[in-house]
Amino acid sequence: MEPQHSDKVTTLPELGLHLRDAADIPDVIGALYGQPGLLLHDTDLGPDFLNLRTGLLGELFQKFVNYRLPVAVVVPDPARYGERFAELAREHARHSLIRFVPDEAAGRAWLRGQP
Repeated sequence: MEPQHSDKVTTLPELGLHLRDAADIPDVIGALYGQPGLLLHDTDLGPDFLNLRTGLLGELFQKFVNYRLPVAVVVPDPARYGERFAELAREHARHSLIRFVPDEAAGRAWLRGQP
């Protein structure tokens, strides 16, 4: 699938990057500089990001907020990762820069609406 630059969406595979641990965060943030948004799938994240006790997802989200980088996180079933994860997804239902979405189409639609 060709990158769809016209719809203002970038994915980690298109950037040739991954998020397996904390050491990957600076590379991702650097590659996103100047990009209008990121579509991130739960499958793009290493298990430590999905375990909220590690704090890695919070660290990643804080970087996105600090650099004002919109990200749509595709998680079809947030409860799969535990009740706290599902709660986090609900809390971000109206966040201006970070949204959990059920599928890629919803993520692309939300990112296209970003300024």
